[in-house]
Amino acid sequence: MLGDEKKVQAVLENLETAPLSEAERVLFRFVAKVNRESEHIQQEDVNAVKAAGWTDEAIYDAITVCALFNFYNRWADATGVREHPVEVYERSAERLATGGYAGPESPSGK
Repeated sequence: MLGDEKKVQAVLENLETAPLSEAERVLFRFVAKVNRESEHIQQEDVNAVKAAGWTDEAIYDAITVCALFNFYNRWADATGVREHPVEVYERSAERLATGGYAGPESPSGK
């Protein structure tokens, strides 16, 4: 969905009618349950995501990203950190799109 703002907006408006594959829809439903009802996750929930074609690693990553964003949001709310101007997000998005999350390699190659 990177770079497809219309698709992201469609998912935010209605997951069930958004232009996604069924596998993506299954994963997003699972993440919604992780987000809102993590104490009710059962093996059958994980099995449904696997049946849609997702690997253990992908499921682990989805859970981790969901948990981290929950942490970040609560931390930001509790400490009073507020949103940046749009320009800051745009610069960050450009940097991530071109260079990813890893920083530049040091001159020594380490």
